[in-house]
Amino acid sequence: MMSKFRTFVLVGIICIIGSLGYVIAGFSQSPQASVRLITEPPIAQIMPSPVTLKFQALKSDGQPLQDTQFRLQILTPAPTPWFTTDFPIVEGTRLLDIQGAAPTGKFQVQQALPIRGTYRLQVNVTPTVENAFPPIEQTLTLAVPENPVKYRNLLILLGALLAIGFLGGWVIGDRQSIRPGEIAPRRVQLLLSGVTVLAIVVLLFINISAELADAHGEITHGNETPQSSSTPQSSSTGFAQVKDFKLKLSGDQQATVGQLATLQAKLTNSQTNQPIANAAFTITATQLENNWIAFSHQGTADAQGQLTWQQQFFDGAPHRIEVTANPKSASSQNNGSFQLLRATREIEVEGVAPPLSVRLISLFYCISALSVGLATGFWLKRRQVPHLKGI
Repeated sequence: MMSKFRTFVLVGIICIIGSLGYVIAGFSQSPQASVRLITEPPIAQIMPSPVTLKFQALKSDGQPLQDTQFRLQILTPAPTPWFTTDFPIVEGTRLLDIQGAAPTGKFQVQQALPIRGTYRLQVNVTPTVENAFPPIEQTLTLAVPENPVKYRNLLILLGALLAIGFLGGWVIGDRQSIRPGEIAPRRVQLLLSGVTVLAIVVLLFINISAELADAHGEITHGNETPQSSSTPQSSSTGFAQVKDFKLKLSGDQQATVGQLATLQAKLTNSQTNQPIANAAFTITATQLENNWIAFSHQGTADAQGQLTWQQQFFDGAPHRIEVTANPKSASSQNNGSFQLLRATREIEVEGVAPPLSVRLISLFYCISALSVGLATGFWLKRRQVPHLKGI
């Protein structure tokens, strides 16, 4: 009897464990809340250039979430010491860290992606209403290929070095006599002169091609400022005030390539000094040397009337930060004759030279290409001149 009871208990425990496992498995396989990413241009057409990233927080049934708070971090591709990018200091760093309210569950930024590789987009979505939904933590990846112009310029440079080396080896491999008063044979002198001229031509061609590519690759900033029947009240001191509102743009005044600079925009009532919550902000960071948009964002102020972000200025050029504020709610599109506020400030950016190891590796590749061409030209010339083999 006791044996049957033990068997019954054992079978019951097994059934309970199986049922719990089935329930847990079913729960883990059920749809979860997530974040959807849409890019402009499409992912297949992305290159190192400004890209618009549109995020949408979705419920488990695919419906948009409401009353959300976003935090977005963009991490650059891992370092590639043997095949470095244009900005090796930027590799393996944070490019952007921004957070803000998203009442409709949508969050959008335009960010210049400076180098090739796989970027990681770490997105955290939390409810502005406590316990409205479980927080979402999701890491998205974005693969950015190299600009084809870079490969073309690399092939041109390597081809020129091989050709120069081959010509030098061909000339040196021939028997030549040195005239009195000369330090080198006449052919070697002509070779050195020709190499100098060719090097100048190649460098000019590469630099002009790069400038033209940059000019064609620039993306102009569209009219993303909320429309109004009046011109925004503008200030270049990081502070603007109109009627009962004041806008302050604060943060770091100097930045360094490879490091994040912290910036903050805050809108308050000038009479009561109380923050203006849910105001609409438009942020733009413009690179001043070539006047292209490095970063832009249309967001909503939090309960403290502010929007805080950290961004990296990767190219070492000065930037202008511009913030336009609309004291009315971001969800309200009827601005009427309301006056907008605009505050701007300039940030000096300190450039950082590539590491010595990266420069030595690049120099090694150039010397290797030149050496291969030199050895090939010398070897072929010696084969054509049998009497030099014994020298």
